[in-house]
This record gives sequence, structure tokens and C-alpha cells, in this order.
Amino acid sequence: MDLHLKDEVAVVTGAGKGIGLAITEALAREGVHVIAGSRSRTAELEALRIKYGVSVVLVDLSTRDGADTLVRRAVDERGRLGILVNNLGATDARTSFLDVDDGEWQRVFDLTFFSAVRASRAALPHLLEAPHAAIVNISSINARLPFPTVVDYSAAKAALTNLTKSLSEEFSPRGVRVNAIAPGPVRTPFWTAPGGLADVTAAAAGTTAQEAIDVVVPRSMGISTGRVTEPEEVADLALFLASPLAGNITGAEFTIDGGQIKTT
Repeated sequence: MDLHLKDEVAVVTGAGKGIGLAITEALAREGVHVIAGSRSRTAELEALRIKYGVSVVLVDLSTRDGADTLVRRAVDERGRLGILVNNLGATDARTSFLDVDDGEWQRVFDLTFFSAVRASRAALPHLLEAPHAAIVNISSINARLPFPTVVDYSAAKAALTNLTKSLSEEFSPRGVRVNAIAPGPVRTPFWTAPGGLADVTAAAAGTTAQEAIDVVVPRSMGISTGRVTEPEEVADLALFLASPLAGNITGAEFTIDGGQIKTT
């Protein structure tokens, strides 16, 4: 299927690994000029730079100036901007709400919520000039299905989902569609890195991290398909929402969780 994305210009935040990396690669394969924001230059991003000409911008998007720097690079290089993917988000596995102090709350909100606020604010003046512009926010089912182990992350994602609706209401009439994707567990370093949620789950279940993410998590979380989501599956959905094929979809949230959430 031709998504009509060739030669578009996109900014992706948190592009160095996981979902952001998968979205960056998928956009680049479609012929999109991708400006990939990452705190560090990963081997995977370097490979995409060589293969597809992805522009890698080393930037700290938890800071006030980071988003401006990233968007400015895109406009300076390509003269325009049509797509923004707000993917950045992170936290650590928690044991209790009582263990999360003010500094951690601020850190997680800076990474997960305010990075999207700042990137959107920097990008929108340019998106408003594009003929087919879109913002895709990567939220989480935790916005509506909170877990104590990621209490701060859940709250930040809930704020991001709300922001999606607000931006859509203001800017869709002016030609910028804004949608959110809410994944369930995804096979990313958030789960699989040492000390990540797979390790936490494995310790509680008395098993290995691999067994935890392949068997324990799908079973304990009631994932109907029996497996966690792959990053490439989230990327495919993000590309569709960014494309003109989704031209009348805005202000919507799309869940991709293997049937974990059972309510209608």
C-alpha cells in the first residue's frame, strides 16, 4: 500500500531505540526525510543514517531548549516539516508510590509529557504551513490502566492523551491532525533492558526475564493474543496515522495491546 509519504519531512523524538527507532526506520523506508532526536548516537541509528540518510540530532529533550534545537534542525535542513512523532518517554520500575519523590516525578514528566509539549509548540508553526500535517503521540494503555510499578509514567501518559485531544480540537480545523497510539507491553528496552520491567516481573515470578516477557506477562495481563506487541507493529500504525490515507482521523486514540483491555 502506498502511504503517499515519500519526500515528507518528519521529526521523531526518542528515536534511539525501541518504538522510536522502529518508527524512524519505517518512515525512512517509505522515503520520508527523518530527523531523529536522541540523547545518544546508537549503533542502530547510525545504521539508519548510512542506509537511508536519516539525520541524527543528539539532543536532550527533557530540557527547554532541546525541542527547539531538534525542530530547527529539520527546518534548516529541509525547509519544511509535515510530521511530528512524540515518542519520548521513560521511567524506572517502582515498588511503591511512596518511593517516588518530587525529583523523580519532575524527571518523568519532563521526559514523557513536557518533551511532547515543547516539541509540539516548536513544530506547530511549521506544521500549519504543510498541506498534510500530522502529529502522532505515543501514549500508553497505562494512561487508562495504571499500574503502581509505573505510577509516575502512567500519570504522564494520561496527560499526553489529554494533550492529544486539546491539540486536535485547536489545530485540526487548521490542517494539522493529532492522534495518539496507546500500546500495551511492547518488546522494547523499557521491558528487556537489565533492571527493566521484565527483570522485575521475573524476580516476582521466580523465572527468567525471557520467560517473563514471553509467557508470564501475556498470561498475567490477560493479553488475548498470547504475546506482547512488537515495536514494528506500533510503527506501522504510526505511519498510517501520519499519512494522508488517515486524512479524516483526528483526536483519536488507538489501542494496540493484543486485547489486554477488555472494556468497551
